[in-house]
Amino acid sequence: MAHRSNIEWTETTWNPVTGCTRVSAGCDHCYAATLTKRLAAMGQKKYEGLLNSRKKHFNGVIKLHSNFLQQPLNWKKPKTIFVNSMSDLFHKAVPLNFIQEVFSVMRQAYWHQFQILTKRSERLEELNSLIDWPKNVWQGTSVENDTVIYRIDNLRRTSAFIKFLSLEPLLGPLPRLNLYGIAWVIVGGESGPGARPMEKEWVLDIRNQCRSQGVPFFFKQWGGTNKKLNGRRLEGRTWDEMPLAVEGTHDGEKLFGT
Repeated sequence: MAHRSNIEWTETTWNPVTGCTRVSAGCDHCYAATLTKRLAAMGQKKYEGLLNSRKKHFNGVIKLHSNFLQQPLNWKKPKTIFVNSMSDLFHKAVPLNFIQEVFSVMRQAYWHQFQILTKRSERLEELNSLIDWPKNVWQGTSVENDTVIYRIDNLRRTSAFIKFLSLEPLLGPLPRLNLYGIAWVIVGGESGPGARPMEKEWVLDIRNQCRSQGVPFFFKQWGGTNKKLNGRRLEGRTWDEMPLAVEGTHDGEKLFGT
């Protein structure tokens, strides 16, 4: 049975890979590392041995869980599924054949919609031609500030049918976004102890860029040390626009709805 996720833009998660390593500033207060510590303390072996001695950051150990590969096939009710919320499918330590197995399962589970996020956009592009992209897979990349804006071009050059951006944790302004071929944009602030602040002007500018370029905009949260108190309303309302996950094209045409 699938458990309901607390992540606002998905329904449930599927983690055939656990463990990770830092790649950029967006990783500094990684929620997955914090949750890994908690799950390991609860005795879940899937998450044991993945953190450094201070139990604050991933230590680079990557675990592949073949016994979890078939999990979505057992969920008969259609769901939107975040793939590898606790890791990165395109981490260099995840072999190509395992990535292809994950894609094979997603192709077989055609009644679900699968959402993949990676910060390793270079490897994503490198492996693109070796992946058979199903139409029910949404491929995204995380962009936290303008130093990693190149990830959008890496994503754009892939053959994924639905391409999306997670601008979370948003750590700086992104005033010149080229959203050609991008079907969806998520924005969110960092949450938890030591959370770095997100400026309202950054969010409004991205929202306006999405409007002018015809891309659905999803505002996930303001974040901060008290995520629930700060909420997720922007200018008096929530923004829950989503892409239409029905058909897609390889030529940059966008299909979406609110």
